[in-house]
Amino acid sequence: MSNITAALVKELRDKTGVGMMDCKKALSETDGDMEAAADWLRTKGLAKAAKKADRVAAEGLVAVAVNNEGVGGRAAVVELNSETDFVARNDQFQNLVGAIADVALEVGGDVESLKGAVFPGAGESVAEHVTNKIATIGENLSLRRSAALTVEKGVVAAYIHNQVVPNQGKIGVIIALDSAGDKVKLEALGKQLSMHIAAIAPLALDADSLDPAIVEKERTVLIQQAVESGKPQEIAEKMVEGRMKKFYQEVVFLSQTFVIDGENTIKKVLENAGSDLGAPVSVTGFVRFSLGEGIEKKQEDFAAEVASVAAS
Repeated sequence: MSNITAALVKELRDKTGVGMMDCKKALSETDGDMEAAADWLRTKGLAKAAKKADRVAAEGLVAVAVNNEGVGGRAAVVELNSETDFVARNDQFQNLVGAIADVALEVGGDVESLKGAVFPGAGESVAEHVTNKIATIGENLSLRRSAALTVEKGVVAAYIHNQVVPNQGKIGVIIALDSAGDKVKLEALGKQLSMHIAAIAPLALDADSLDPAIVEKERTVLIQQAVESGKPQEIAEKMVEGRMKKFYQEVVFLSQTFVIDGENTIKKVLENAGSDLGAPVSVTGFVRFSLGEGIEKKQEDFAAEVASVAAS
């Protein structure tokens, strides 16, 4: 076997855009033959995938998987991105994200653990399977994030907004309800609460769970507004306390007004549910994924693109 030098690996990497370890493996498999190694990478779909890796993948689907059998319950939510909505409506892509959600349900919410888990029936990891699918689907794909919730007693309910196929859509919510009450009624309540979360997008379960940086930023802005309106600093700081209470009512889940009835706070809804079910109901956590949130999408100038192609 030829000596596979670092320079040789780098040359293949520059030629194909594939990662160093895959390039080294390709050269080892082909006894150092550069052209054969490039062909080997193409047969594995890796070279094709690498060429697409710099494309922004901000479309795709959010998927949920739920299991409330037994006393407790668990659910997972994942986001798999593609470049276009067209691909997200493809059966192959939908089957892929659905299977990944099922794996997440088994391994938990950590996305790196999910990527390293075995993809069912493929003999490879989830990450490897997604990479290989890039070649067959024809777009860059990215398993961006995942999360999971469990309860020892009660249910973990889910809701998909803008559903494309069952359990897959543009916004996915899972919510954990701890209660010894009737599970059918709990699931119905959980779905309504999930719909509220999808619509209102609370930042935290309660005030104590809010990111301190967000609280401090809001407080600083409100104080500055009061000072600029002519109020002395000490008066401004006292005024802000009332405004912060309103802020909490807007962004904290338990303090928000339930979007379904428009009257009760979520805290009151849970208290009423406890009376109805004959057992206390509490929310131990929720997760909301909105497709593509936080991804900077490239703004295409179509006229400039046409001019560029014409000039080449």
